[in-house]
Amino acid sequence: MFEILEPGGALALISHAHEGRPQPAGPEHPPIPHDAIRALIDRYLGPRRRAGQGYFSQHLDNYEDALTRTRFGSPRRVFCAGRAYIIQDIDGVLANYLSTSFAAPHLFGGRLQAFESDFRAELTARSPSGLFWDWPGDTEILLARKPS
Repeated sequence: MFEILEPGGALALISHAHEGRPQPAGPEHPPIPHDAIRALIDRYLGPRRRAGQGYFSQHLDNYEDALTRTRFGSPRRVFCAGRAYIIQDIDGVLANYLSTSFAAPHLFGGRLQAFESDFRAELTARSPSGLFWDWPGDTEILLARKPS
């Protein structure tokens, strides 16, 4: 990227940020029980996190540290407030998890229906209304500029 940018041009990396960000108060619905859902996924797929056909490998550093080691140098970090919360029903929460590379339907094979049943039972026990809230985080923007 450094080579193709004009002098003074910038690279922007945009992601969601939760860590260290002030979490807004949620509505009257309980939060999505992500820890319980991850434990359920582990019961079906094992504790090693999947990533598509393989396994997830943890990166040792974050984008900011990686950019700092390049010719861009230290990026400027900007935060924009995200949505205060998202309300989802059990089907929506399940669909979101099944759309990930670590819990995609094909990974469960013939146990998918059993997983979905256990998933629904876990969430039904936690919310009589079947509704949950989640905070997507704030938007973090890292701006790395090529010197003029």
